[in-house]
Amino acid sequence: MFYAHIVVLYGLLSICSTNESKIKNAQRPVRLFTQEELQRYDGTEDGQPIYMAIKGVVFDVTTGKEFYRKGAPYNALVGKDSTRAVAKMSLEPADLTHDTTGLTESQLQSLEEIFKGTYKAKYPIVGYTSRRVLNEDGSPNIDFKPEDQPNFTIKDEL
Repeated sequence: MFYAHIVVLYGLLSICSTNESKIKNAQRPVRLFTQEELQRYDGTEDGQPIYMAIKGVVFDVTTGKEFYRKGAPYNALVGKDSTRAVAKMSLEPADLTHDTTGLTESQLQSLEEIFKGTYKAKYPIVGYTSRRVLNEDGSPNIDFKPEDQPNFTIKDEL
């Protein structure tokens, strides 16, 4: 009888520790960021994560803080959607925008390569810019399909 209690207790402990590790390893929820919210994560505050967006996808680039923190070489890119700057490999203030109007085919191809090969491969996705999901007037962007977005998985909640 005593042995049976030990086996049951061991089983319960292993289930609890398995569930605990699943909770610890759970992904952070994906958020929707307004431009103002994204600006809060510009690398100026110690202890605060550093975020940047490319193509409307918000990445946590904190692990690369030597490149992105205040005073670092690429700090101009963080706290905003810097799609154009990444495509043009530019830190010019006029290029620090989401706008891709007028980019050449080679710049767009470079953007896609850097987006996939560097940012998606290296940094966790923490959300999307509201511009990616909503139109300027706040109405839903009918072209936005969550299932086509990076890091999106459909979860059956039932």
